[in-house]
Amino acid sequence: MDYKRTKAPVTTMTQDIDRLDEVTGNIYETVVICSKRANQIAMDLKQELSKKLEEFSYYTDNLEEVMENKEQIEISRFYERLPKPTSIALEEFKEGKIYFRYADEAEENVE
Repeated sequence: MDYKRTKAPVTTMTQDIDRLDEVTGNIYETVVICSKRANQIAMDLKQELSKKLEEFSYYTDNLEEVMENKEQIEISRFYERLPKPTSIALEEFKEGKIYFRYADEAEENVE
């Protein structure tokens, strides 16, 4: 998914609890679902950033070369300006883009 084009707020926003637990009926289940999705998003972003920064890594780096690399600094700043993974996950949950299922239901269908 393209996290750069998300409608999630960049700043921290207060969430309406009543709206969040409409789907699951339980705010704690909603928090678990969103936290697992936020972890997935964070891992994806970290891997993407690592791949881009890997292009700039040299095995014989010295401190002066690292400090002067403007492209690397711009890439890092771009990723710092993106919404936090938690905000992205909450926005996806509100829009109904997160698929989740309960393990008990899956076991009953198998039997």
